[in-house]
Amino acid sequence: MSIKAITSYPKERINILFLENISDRAVQQFKQNGYTNVRKLSGALSEEELIKEVKDVHLIGIRSKTLITKKVLAAATKLQAIGCFCIGVNQVDLKAATEAGVVVFNAPYSNTRSVAELVIGASIMLIRRIIDKNNAAHKGIWMKEAKGSYELRGKTIGLIGYGNIGSQVSVLAESLGLKVIFYDTETKLPLGNAQSAKNMKELLGLADIVSLHVPETPQTKNLINKAALKHMKKGAILINYARGEVVDLKALATALSEEQLSGA
Repeated sequence: MSIKAITSYPKERINILFLENISDRAVQQFKQNGYTNVRKLSGALSEEELIKEVKDVHLIGIRSKTLITKKVLAAATKLQAIGCFCIGVNQVDLKAATEAGVVVFNAPYSNTRSVAELVIGASIMLIRRIIDKNNAAHKGIWMKEAKGSYELRGKTIGLIGYGNIGSQVSVLAESLGLKVIFYDTETKLPLGNAQSAKNMKELLGLADIVSLHVPETPQTKNLINKAALKHMKKGAILINYARGEVVDLKALATALSEEQLSGA
């Protein structure tokens, strides 16, 4: 007679809800491991809708658009854990989750390579002025000139934030002939020939391309403001694949219109 494995709670009675079109592979993985009650919804829900949906949910998987508020947590009386299928967890009221005993976890390496490649792609598009030339071509104008267009090779990229994504950008950038400098509030081991800047001001003054890789915190809000932009080299490029709040957009628009920066 076979003995059935005993778990702390029967898997078939655990309700799992995935939002924001999380991959079908996640659903399959849970079902293959005995979790039969898995639901998947394609989009994010409003607070009111979410309150109705989470009543009997034990595990919920979200991305960056779904907001898990204190009210949602209060309604989720059976909730044990929230899985953020992304890097950030600022879409969850962490204080309320902690008080309710709900575990919150993220996926810090889920899109590291994807974002790093996008940074390199954006760098090429901007430094070669491909967007301007593409727009002109669609208007029937042939911009057969190289003025203001450069190769990445020999240029300097400055990385503000040298974590999982920043360090990956560092490796890719160096392979394309870029000199890499970085600044981080914590001491980080440089990869390859990357060099650490003494401070952000020094980095801004040296970099032809500045790429941001910092979390959204009170300390990083408007990190790139009017004063910071003035420290950047004339004609430099700014790339932000961090959070929107990190950059003062009005100051950035002014820097672009005054041609302090050549692209962003």
